[in-house]
Amino acid sequence: MEMIKIKNLTFSYQGQTPVLKDISLSFGNSPTAIIGQNGAGKTTLVKLLKGLLKPTSGDILIQGRNTKEYSAATLSRNIGLIFQNPNDQIFKNRVLDEVMFGPLNLKYSIKEARKKSLEALKLVQMEDKIDCNPYDLSLAERKLISIASILSMEPEIVIFDEPTIAQDYHGIELIKELIKKLSKEGKLVITITHDMDFVTEAFSRAIILRDGSVILDGTIREVFSKPDLLRKSFLEQPHITQLGEKLNLAQTILSLEEFIQYFTTVS
Repeated sequence: MEMIKIKNLTFSYQGQTPVLKDISLSFGNSPTAIIGQNGAGKTTLVKLLKGLLKPTSGDILIQGRNTKEYSAATLSRNIGLIFQNPNDQIFKNRVLDEVMFGPLNLKYSIKEARKKSLEALKLVQMEDKIDCNPYDLSLAERKLISIASILSMEPEIVIFDEPTIAQDYHGIELIKELIKKLSKEGKLVITITHDMDFVTEAFSRAIILRDGSVILDGTIREVFSKPDLLRKSFLEQPHITQLGEKLNLAQTILSLEEFIQYFTTVS
């Protein structure tokens, strides 16, 4: 099933040099990471997907809806964007009110909105913080609250902007398992991230953006088996993959399990 279709997308801010140049992509429900150096156009692309910006030329179809014809609020039933900085997203002074805001805007009853919000908070292990002021919580906890506020609206497409920022090991593992759960439910999960280790652990597809253009679109293994191209895009392989390269292993290693399996098989 095609969740997103991008056709010949070009975008520039106020007539300046295009930030994105003639991009055509399609997304099913494979969890996808969009990677590239700062300034490559990643954040602009996801803002376009969410409908916060409109294409200069070309089209974006979100489950058949052309973003040019719908507001970001209307598209929120289909697609949710979790900002990199939760402080740009959170504005209520009580956690439960923050998470209920989206469902209430979608015209759910107070009872339904509360139920969906409590379920979402449970998913991110924040159900014990419902009466807290979000700004009394840590940055990592606020990030989890912002995730819950999007999940409570139950969009079919969820976009994470730098999900691992400020998270400790437990938080990263929680988000990783959440992404896997959403994918198993048939939802499309997209992330922007600089954490290449996280990409290999939670995603199956990667798209490299450089200077506003798609340089490579492929499976995680295909993308991370091209160290020269990655370097030209100012990216690195995951740490375990770099180790495999330094040991001149005959295959691209993407996980500790693969690393161990390789030597078990060789021996």
